[in-house]
Amino acid sequence: MYADSTAVLGPLATYAEPHCYDLCQMHSERMTAPIGWEIVRITPDPDALKPTADDLEALANAVREAARPRYEPGAEQALPAGSVEVARRGHLRMLTSVDQAQVPTDQLFDE
Repeated sequence: MYADSTAVLGPLATYAEPHCYDLCQMHSERMTAPIGWEIVRITPDPDALKPTADDLEALANAVREAARPRYEPGAEQALPAGSVEVARRGHLRMLTSVDQAQVPTDQLFDE
């Protein structure tokens, strides 16, 4: 706090705060303040730093969501307006504009 001439060092911030900076352990231990300033070091409780059941559940849900397939074989996929599908290999599609000439499909994908 600038008005109190105090520098506070504690655990990493959980939200953005102006004039606050996250430091690694080495730099936080070597931190000095201007002459006449006081440094307050807040030591976090090691048990408070451990993941909670809610943290682990949120992580598991994020992993499940990321692993969920986004493409369903056989499902009709909407095309962008003005586009035509000219070739397909698995889930990959080659699209062209309706205005452009048709591309020969036998030359699209080399095996």
